[in-house]
Amino acid sequence: MTERIPCIREGCTNTILPATAAKTGGYCMPCKQEMEREERQRYIEANRRDVNLYAGITDPVEVLKIMHEPQVRDPLIRYVSYGQSKEQVYLSLSAEQQDEMKDYAMQRIRTGDEDTGRDILLYLVCYHDVSLTVEIPELLEQEIYYPAILYKSASAEVRNHLLQQVNTDDENRNHILLTLAHIGDDVVEQQFRQWRQSPPSWASELVVAPEHYTTEAGWELTKDGQRRELFTTPSYSLYKVKESETTNVAITGDSISMLTSSTNCCPWCGSALTTLINLDVKHPALQDVSWHTPRLQIQTCVICSSYGVVYMEMDAAGEPLWSSHNVMPVGADDIDPEDDVKLTPDVGRQFRIANAPRHVFHASEWAMEPSLSQVGGHPGWVQDAEYPTCPHCSTRMKAVAQLDWGEVEEYGEGMYYMFICEPCQMTAVSYQQS
Repeated sequence: MTERIPCIREGCTNTILPATAAKTGGYCMPCKQEMEREERQRYIEANRRDVNLYAGITDPVEVLKIMHEPQVRDPLIRYVSYGQSKEQVYLSLSAEQQDEMKDYAMQRIRTGDEDTGRDILLYLVCYHDVSLTVEIPELLEQEIYYPAILYKSASAEVRNHLLQQVNTDDENRNHILLTLAHIGDDVVEQQFRQWRQSPPSWASELVVAPEHYTTEAGWELTKDGQRRELFTTPSYSLYKVKESETTNVAITGDSISMLTSSTNCCPWCGSALTTLINLDVKHPALQDVSWHTPRLQIQTCVICSSYGVVYMEMDAAGEPLWSSHNVMPVGADDIDPEDDVKLTPDVGRQFRIANAPRHVFHASEWAMEPSLSQVGGHPGWVQDAEYPTCPHCSTRMKAVAQLDWGEVEEYGEGMYYMFICEPCQMTAVSYQQS
């Protein structure tokens, strides 16, 4: 048997064959490979250069075109970030510039880059409510049905075409139903009523009944067939500022406070309950909300509501109380008390509510990575639309706010959704994550 010899690298205890030592200069292969990686990293660090793709460019349209171009991955290149986020640049577009971006999106689609073209159109629709009435027939021709929100401005001709196509197009039926829900005009409403009364032959092939598709667009048909919106308006962004910009006041003025700990504890896990938002009902964000007390307080257990819906009722003074209707979700009884969320005392003070409203569908597509936290507006569902049912009146509750937990904790993730039932004066909180 050939005698093995030790690797010559200091601290290594491996032994190698003489033939291997001759090839590697006396090092074992793991050490040789590690040394090569280290040498490569030193070379990269010594030769890496900054590349600013935006140098000298001030036109936001040109900036966005660069943002939408995939960057060549090269370890020797460190790309300089633009001074604003993609969301901020889109919001800065004038009406003329929005049209330029719309034309550019269609060019990308025509040249085979559907993903980029579709993404640009989505930003324009969500952030600016841009009409795609002219472009939708071409999207149909390209069989681009997703995201369905792109079809909200479809013409009557397109709507009628889709109402016919849904009966024969088995492959795209789910997407077509969603596009119809987003079109949502009187004719579409009537069709969903008819489908509820007389389910079509293809309804059995769906996971849910046809009329349930409307919830993805933020509305439903009530028991008596009337349209009912499932989220409150207008929409106001909740945004976080740097700690250095915060003051001793929880949030500018006293109209809203956030993420305050309650003296009451969760009956399931024992953790302190958290008031996600406490908002003056006179705030413009709640102008169409009927609430019987001066403030809307939405409280929950941030641990247990990640397992299932947590309901709260209001006492005579408007203070939230744990609802007797709460049912412990599966898995909640296995919660480790050590998992209790310990929020820093100042985290709520870092949040502000915007001075002006934004488009109600601004945060409806969470994968766009917009500023998601808000009061009012269409929810940004991470998964499917899930509006909880009020345990008192069996009516779907309205979405009133959402909070991106990634903005709350350093390693936080997921979205907390807040709901209200105005007739019953109840709140609910649910959670979704990718």
